[in-house]
Amino acid sequence: MDLEKQPQQPPAAPAPAEALRASDADRDRIASILREALAEGRIDAEEHAERIDAVYRAKTMGELEPLVRDLPAARAPRDPAPSYAYGPDEVAVPAEKLVAVFSSTTRKGRWRVGRRTHAFSLFGNVEIDLTEAIFAQRLTTINATSVFGNVEIRVPENITLRGSGTGVLGNFEVVSLEAADPEAPVVVVNGYAVLGSVEAKPRRGKRIADLHQRMRKHLGA
Repeated sequence: MDLEKQPQQPPAAPAPAEALRASDADRDRIASILREALAEGRIDAEEHAERIDAVYRAKTMGELEPLVRDLPAARAPRDPAPSYAYGPDEVAVPAEKLVAVFSSTTRKGRWRVGRRTHAFSLFGNVEIDLTEAIFAQRLTTINATSVFGNVEIRVPENITLRGSGTGVLGNFEVVSLEAADPEAPVVVVNGYAVLGSVEAKPRRGKRIADLHQRMRKHLGA
C-alpha cells in the first residue's frame, strides 16, 4: 500500500529584524554611540547611566535600537586634535577600584586612566589627581561613593568636567567645565555622599596640552 503523501509545510518566514537576538558587538556599538552623545552633551550623565543599563539588559535588536533612535548614529570622521593622543579603542584599560576604609588612598602622577574608575571611601579619604594622567580615551567616568569620608578629584583646567550625584547630609559638588577644544578629554563624575563629601574641580595652572607639549619636547618629537 502506498504511503499517503504528507502535505509539505511552507518555509518559515524569516524573523523581523527587531526580533533578532542582540550580540555583544551590537551592545558595544550602541554603548559607543551613547558614550559619544554624553561627551557631546546630547544626554546628561543620569540619562546615560539609565540607557547603558538598558543596553546590557537588552536581548533583541528591537530593544537596543530605540535607545539611540534620537541620537546621530553615524558621524563623519574627524581629524584628531594635535594636543591629545588617545589610545586605540581596542586597547582597553581595566576599570580601577580605589578604596579607603579608615585609611587614605591616593592616585596621582603619570598614569593611564581607563574608561571607568570606582572610588569608595568609608571613614577615609580618596584623592584622584588627573592633572598629569594619560587619557586612553576621550570619555572617562568616575563613580564616587563617600560614607563618613571624602573623595577628592582634581582635573586639568582645560578639559570638560561634568557630574551628577546626591549628597545625603553631606556634600556632592562638581565644578562643571566646558573645554574650548572639542577633542579635549571629558570626565564625568557620578555618585553620592552620605555624611561625607565628594568634590571634583579643576586644579588651576594645570593644563593637559602643556603636559603633552613638554613630553614631545622631551622625546625630541
